[in-house]
This record gives sequence, C-alpha cells and structure tokens, in this order.
Amino acid sequence: MENKSKFVQKSELLKALAHPIRLCIVKGLIEKESNVTSIQECLDLPQSTISQHLFKLKAVGIIKGEREGLKISYQVINEDVRRIIKILFP
Repeated sequence: MENKSKFVQKSELLKALAHPIRLCIVKGLIEKESNVTSIQECLDLPQSTISQHLFKLKAVGIIKGEREGLKISYQVINEDVRRIIKILFP
C-alpha cells in the first residue's frame, strides 16, 4: 500500500475544495489572479468571509498570496487542484 500520508494530503485538498465558496474562489483564481476586494465584489460576500476561506486554502497549499503594495494578490499553486477544477468545469 502507498504511503498513508499521501492519502491524508490528498483528502485535505478535497476537503478544502468541498465547500462551494472555496470551490468558486479556486476556479476564479485559476482564471485570473485576484485580491480579496476583487473576490469579495465578485461573490458579493463580506471581506471577513472571503479572508477565512483564503486562509483555509493557503493552509492546505492550494493557493499563495503575494503582496503588491497594500494588497495581496492570490494565485493557485497546486497542480493537482488545477487538474481537479479542469475535470469539474470542462
């Protein structure tokens, strides 16, 4: 049997994507890097809600943020997740 930690890691990715808001955020970030304000305007949700979801996505290694002045621009860095999104949204 393969390394158990590999299965744990993959299941954490899937758990993070299982929330509809996070799935929408990731799909949007694959299409175009964005900051919290842009994501918030697109989804029409409070900034605090978007920030919580971004934190969870960063924690499992799906996205990263790069500071650009006062704003942080987010992008998807996990290739497995890119493939999953491509399958879900052909």
